[in-house]
Amino acid sequence: MIKPLSGIRVLELGQLIAGPFAAKMLGEFGAEVIKIEPPELGDPLRKWRLLHDDTSVWWEVQSRNKQSVALDLRQPEAQDVVRKLVASTDILVENFRPGTLEKWGLGWDELHAINPRLVMLRVSGYGQTGPYRDRAGFGVVGEAMGGLRHLSGEPGRPPVRVGVSIGDSLSALHGVIGVLLALRHREQNGGEGQYIDVALYESVFNMMESLLPEYSVFNAVRQPAGSSLPGITPSNAYLCADDKYALVAGNGDSIFKRLMAVIQRPDMAENPVYANNSGRAQHAQTIDTAIEAWTKTQTLDAVLEALHEAHIPAGRVYDIADICADPHYQARDMILDGKLDDGTPVKLPGIVPKLSATPGGVERKAPKLGQDTEAVLTALGISADTQKDWAKRGIIRGES
Repeated sequence: MIKPLSGIRVLELGQLIAGPFAAKMLGEFGAEVIKIEPPELGDPLRKWRLLHDDTSVWWEVQSRNKQSVALDLRQPEAQDVVRKLVASTDILVENFRPGTLEKWGLGWDELHAINPRLVMLRVSGYGQTGPYRDRAGFGVVGEAMGGLRHLSGEPGRPPVRVGVSIGDSLSALHGVIGVLLALRHREQNGGEGQYIDVALYESVFNMMESLLPEYSVFNAVRQPAGSSLPGITPSNAYLCADDKYALVAGNGDSIFKRLMAVIQRPDMAENPVYANNSGRAQHAQTIDTAIEAWTKTQTLDAVLEALHEAHIPAGRVYDIADICADPHYQARDMILDGKLDDGTPVKLPGIVPKLSATPGGVERKAPKLGQDTEAVLTALGISADTQKDWAKRGIIRGES
């Protein structure tokens, strides 16, 4: 089966999450991804979180469908290799601090001159322009500047992080959208490429819903609200008899009436004040108290069974053990079976989004450091003797 991005070559110069996550998605849908890594230790993600045989199991997810070429980009010889690769590359992905590639003679102007068809995705903390462009910026800072961290947590308590590096992942997703738009533009406009400037804080800010217009019109500064969804009622987490929480979203007008019927509160169902969300939002505490009075009398399973039967959106709080045991995840191929280098079985996330005719897939497991250095350099016409010399000087590294 020909995948949507078959025939597209991606050169990944990024490290850790944002750039590599974008390249991972492109690879899952057929693009050839050549990942450039520092020769000595490789992408630092190889050592993040839990390690098996000295390599992160996260690596198996983030770097599947990629080739690994170990090059020291600080060296002129390695920079020349990048220029040679760019001549036949469709997409270059990088997430260095702005100005880094320019310092190496690999900025947009230089690369665009080599290959006018090139599409270049540039992910950074604050973007390629503006007064903060030179600051170091990780996802945690972008999440805070984008407004998310202020809303996370309980009222009156310190702000908390979401639990994953959501700022990086959101930036990767925005980057992939930008790449696909640029490829479409290239197709429509005589093959001309362009660069995409993605900032972590802007990717987060783009998710902030009504935060800005509410401030500009009402001078309202939304505050943390714990498990509730401010201004949209009812939508909260409700304690059950077995000390577990049911997540209930009964905020549609007809859904609210069905919810009140289930909890045996017809008086609230027929109260004209609660007929639409604007009225319900003004009485959120009263409504939440009524719902929890009912959930506290039943187990979580009983609560969910009753709500699902009434077609009311509701669910449990999943941990990873719940996810692995859930039949819906299995039915939709969202948990894939893989193997580590020593044969150890490993579960890996499935492919998103799901295309009906040309679905993505995993054609190649995550590479060892420098696994493809020799093959890629040889294809560029770089002799074996030159490669041996470069390896001795630490400019490249083959498979270890």
